[in-house]
Amino acid sequence: MTAAPSGRAGTVAEPGPAGTVVNQFIAALERQDVDAALALVADDIIYDNVPMGAVTGADGVRAALGPFISGAEGVEWLVFRQAEWSGLVMNERLDRFKIADKWVEIPVAGLFEVENGKITLWRDYFDLATFTNQL
Repeated sequence: MTAAPSGRAGTVAEPGPAGTVVNQFIAALERQDVDAALALVADDIIYDNVPMGAVTGADGVRAALGPFISGAEGVEWLVFRQAEWSGLVMNERLDRFKIADKWVEIPVAGLFEVENGKITLWRDYFDLATFTNQL
């Protein structure tokens, strides 16, 4: 169990196949290994970063996410709760990015669809002002 933002214990059960793919994806992003993360997405993935808009395809994800992940001094995505069923994974996270020697933290609700071991849909919900006000 991990500490949840509310101070209560969070619940992250042992992952099934889809949860394992999502966990590997998050671990690759935390290592700032965009290539390893993109190896876990489908060629026609839809990445919908809700307040910012959607992109399609691994190249779209690389263009949207790559400079941000690679440009950070550090990346941590703390998963407080995660649920999985029938290839659908939902998680509650605190995404942390070290930028200019300071940690920027964004509470995120994420949704992933996984088919045949690849992420086909990734949708993150967060408040953009929470991010930009910390810069």
